[in-house]
Amino acid sequence: GRYDNEPPLLEVLGINFEHILMQTRMTLNPFQKTDPEVMGDRDLAGPLVFCLLFGVFLLLTGKIHFGYIYGMGVTGCVSMWLLINLMNQRTWLDIYRTTSILGYCLLPMVILAGIGVIFPLTGLIGQIVSLGIVVWCSRSATTMFTTVLDMDDQTLLVLYPNFLVYACFALLTIF
Repeated sequence: GRYDNEPPLLEVLGINFEHILMQTRMTLNPFQKTDPEVMGDRDLAGPLVFCLLFGVFLLLTGKIHFGYIYGMGVTGCVSMWLLINLMNQRTWLDIYRTTSILGYCLLPMVILAGIGVIFPLTGLIGQIVSLGIVVWCSRSATTMFTTVLDMDDQTLLVLYPNFLVYACFALLTIF
């Protein structure tokens, strides 16, 4: 082409597929060691895809909740951002990194919504599976937050609001 010295478009946009895959793997295995360098990315491409998939799976079950997903997502991200920054006096966490972490950790909830397309989640087994998914999402997000901000002494204080955020998404999925 005419512009030989120009970098690729994905590089200009800051989309790194290797980091997206690594963050996805860290979310799926909350007991894996979290790489702070990868978590330092303010990538919103993966979380956006996961939120859209979550909405599509809910749409397949007859629930048109895109506005609720957006509203709870924004409220949850801003609330966690404020709470984390009030709890941690050493390092400031920006809203993009908070949104990235919470968005990537929504992936197990997307899996739950996919299961909800095939099997009803309103019974006892569905509610137990949903509780497990909420714990999974919360544990992943807590591990990422505490690793990035070196807050190992406040793990339970970070876990509780994460649990509440993902419990709201689980309620959307179940009912």
